[in-house]
Amino acid sequence: MSLDATDRRILELLQGDASLAVADIAERINLSQPPCWRRIKKLEEQGYIERRVAMLNRRKLGLNVVVYTEVKLSANGRQALGDFEAKIRSFPEVTECYVMLGRSDFLLRIVTEDVESYEYFFRHHLSQLPGVQDITSSVALSEVKYTTELPIRDPGAPQ
Repeated sequence: MSLDATDRRILELLQGDASLAVADIAERINLSQPPCWRRIKKLEEQGYIERRVAMLNRRKLGLNVVVYTEVKLSANGRQALGDFEAKIRSFPEVTECYVMLGRSDFLLRIVTEDVESYEYFFRHHLSQLPGVQDITSSVALSEVKYTTELPIRDPGAPQ
């Protein structure tokens, strides 16, 4: 399925506020409710919309520290990538994990209450994983931009 301008506008609206009613979306894109609802359902069925979630304020929850951690595995550790990935998925502190090309094997985004709680996580969980050769962490001092909204552009439009 290729996206037309109406589909892209629906996606933009929903990623900005997933709680919008179909009536509100339809009004904003100048479409009646039934075809708007059908388009949203089709976008869900086609996998463009994976899920709808509530964005929580991490600071209000006491999660004041964001740490970006690079993990390099030993040669033996790389043989058990699936085990490492499964363990990483089990840690709620790890909010993102990417397999990397370059000097590290994984890049993690870890959210904790404070530096002490990160140290505990590092000492008792991360550094204890089998196959870990090197861990390099950087603490984010402040947040300049954070969004989950993807840039949805017309493929033919200039950037």
